[in-house]
Amino acid sequence: MKHQTPGYLCLSDLLDQDLSAYEYFQTLPPDVREALKREDGVTNFDELQAHARHLAQDGLSGDLSVF
Repeated sequence: MKHQTPGYLCLSDLLDQDLSAYEYFQTLPPDVREALKREDGVTNFDELQAHARHLAQDGLSGDLSVF
């Protein structure tokens, strides 16, 4: 089941307003969190998860399949 959240202005707005997104973000490896902070376009929980998986597939970090 997809996590339905409204779109936010940016990642920091999403993390400030969505507790699930914040908790998920905090479980990510530090290098993935830093990469996500540099990216534009993460405005909801689904995008956050997709971008984190994409970064893992690109070899930035370890396996994120548990996330």
